[in-house]
Amino acid sequence: MNINLTTPVTVEKARELKAGDLVTISGVIYTARDAAHKRMLENLKKGIALPFDIKNQAIYFAGPAPAKPGEPIGSAGPTTSYRMDAYSPETIKLGLTCMIGKGARNKAVVDAMKKYGAVYIGAVGGAGALLSTCVKKCEVVAYEDLGSEAVHRLEVENFPGIVIIDSEGNNLYETEPQKYRK
Repeated sequence: MNINLTTPVTVEKARELKAGDLVTISGVIYTARDAAHKRMLENLKKGIALPFDIKNQAIYFAGPAPAKPGEPIGSAGPTTSYRMDAYSPETIKLGLTCMIGKGARNKAVVDAMKKYGAVYIGAVGGAGALLSTCVKKCEVVAYEDLGSEAVHRLEVENFPGIVIIDSEGNNLYETEPQKYRK
């Protein structure tokens, strides 16, 4: 099914999405890679608030390249998501409902997605320049010292993806290869 998904993504919206659904995302998404995730959760343990309200948000696992003159962002391809697996169960528990990246996720992440109602959307690796055309505005909101791994707030239109793992734990990385095995 083709779905136009507008952020924020409530738990109810996340639970409606099914593995295999093609989506185009419009609205606000945040970028954060492993260094930003680590800092966010370490700061939270110290009583320092997250740099944005994570509830019902979408985090794109990406480290955008610097923008060319007149452009809002440079190439913005997805980062391999397993690098966030150590942090994702906690961010999901805090209210994160949508993760965007590439590659498989571990059991703890999938279990948290099922328990709290979150989805994992795949973005096409190697298509960062194309994906960046969906970004209409980009601003650093936290951890500027991390360079490309800073937390960015992106305003996107029709950002394409596919639901890889849904809130029931259905996982294309498990179901699809079976169709082609002899």
